[in-house]
Amino acid sequence: MKLLALVSSMPFESEAVLASLKKIRTFQLAGKSVHKGQLSGRDILLVNSGIGKVNAAHTATCIMENFAVQGIVNFGVGGAYLNSGLKLGDIAVAIKEIYGDEGVAGLKKWTGMEEIGIPIVKAGKRKYFNEFTLDKKFANALIPSHPPLAKVGWGDFEIKSGAFVTVSAASGTPRKAIELEKTFHAVCENMEGAAIAQVCVIYKIPFLEIRGISNIAGVRDKKKWDLRLASANCQQAVQEILTHAGY
Repeated sequence: MKLLALVSSMPFESEAVLASLKKIRTFQLAGKSVHKGQLSGRDILLVNSGIGKVNAAHTATCIMENFAVQGIVNFGVGGAYLNSGLKLGDIAVAIKEIYGDEGVAGLKKWTGMEEIGIPIVKAGKRKYFNEFTLDKKFANALIPSHPPLAKVGWGDFEIKSGAFVTVSAASGTPRKAIELEKTFHAVCENMEGAAIAQVCVIYKIPFLEIRGISNIAGVRDKKKWDLRLASANCQQAVQEILTHAGY
């Protein structure tokens, strides 16, 4: 029996999904609570990784080493870049994940791992430096109508696909956010996705990432954020996807 693994960073990002699981068994794995159950007739693993790249990679590795996994869906909240067209509560789906701060910080600009000449990971003859293109077959199976922008009828939000940037230091100013947006032509910023994508490449497991938009990247005034709305909409999207997916 192969399981679909659902990974979010923090408990508030997955509480509604957890409440919807049937036949739940909860156990500890490497200090993390793993919930095994069923959702929409699918066998599911649900786990909170903790924040950041190392926690995310550790969690993904533990899951793959201990279970037969058919794919990983990383979900939670993220910050939209200013020109993405995304607003608070909207849903972003990654078409590729990019490490935004692995490389060389020069006097005038940042350059990626190709500047060093050492790939982050190799899979067969393919070298991965900073970018991981997500599995289109997996994404299209889970989200059969996977257009760039569409009203999907799941709630009062829109869904948009694009490149995501994973950083260790979230954008603290609008200037930094605009720099990342322009450099990577990205729509969304987060702190875990690329690390899970890397582990999925190593284990040859398909990966999908979905984020609810909680804020505009670079705006650190939390009065202008809406974590609850972003999380609720993202969890609704995840549950709808699993209900209607052909995977």
